[in-house]
Amino acid sequence: MVTSEQRRRQLAREKYERQMERRAEAAKKRKQRNAIVGGSLAVVLLGVVGAAAGGVFSSDDKGKSSAQAAPTAAVTPVKGCTAPAAGQPNGKQWQTEPAMSIDTKAAYTATLDTSCGKITATLDAAKAPHTVNSFSFLSGEQYFDHTKCHRLTTENIYVLQCGDPQGTGTGSPGYKFADENLTGATYPAGTLAMANSGPNTNGSQFFIVYKDTQLPPSYTPFGKITGGLDVLQNIAAGGVQGGGPDGPPVANVVLNAVTTAKG
Repeated sequence: MVTSEQRRRQLAREKYERQMERRAEAAKKRKQRNAIVGGSLAVVLLGVVGAAAGGVFSSDDKGKSSAQAAPTAAVTPVKGCTAPAAGQPNGKQWQTEPAMSIDTKAAYTATLDTSCGKITATLDAAKAPHTVNSFSFLSGEQYFDHTKCHRLTTENIYVLQCGDPQGTGTGSPGYKFADENLTGATYPAGTLAMANSGPNTNGSQFFIVYKDTQLPPSYTPFGKITGGLDVLQNIAAGGVQGGGPDGPPVANVVLNAVTTAKG
């Protein structure tokens, strides 16, 4: 026969065991929750590190550094620059790279009518056919018109980056295409090349080299400036907003219109 004292002790022991089980389960859940939080934080940190180290001239990459943030400071007059033409980027999107429509044996010329002056370039359709085809297609769609050149670099690397309808360094036409013309690629003053966020991620963003620059052969060169290098040099002389070596240019550089012509 179980005495009242034994029954009391049994109930106390069962209560204690239930408490221990609840504590163990709570500890297990905390451990799982902390592991998830820690893993998420690691992913975030890796993303930040990757964005910083992923490429000198990256594009279409979400979560860019402040160097590519949209300008907010007041615009300071820069030699040769005027108010941009009225209008907004059309922001068109396509799911796939445009079909080839250029003659790879022909010469093509691009004209960039910017708010700081006109820039002309010859495009190398033979060595970079897909790149020239895409550039020609986008300019024909007025995709570049009214877009801001969002990034200027003035130390060690000397480029102006354009082609993003968002003006932040994260925009794209919705498609990507493969790298071209990288074997032995160099980037002297006057080079027109594609920005990217890694191998074979070309979209619409491109950069123009205004002073001889050393870069790894990772950015498709597809043209050479034939006129307006002084325009780029004036923009560079205006500097970067905030006084740093890399970020939105002081000059309010907008592509009023971009055209590509055969011959």
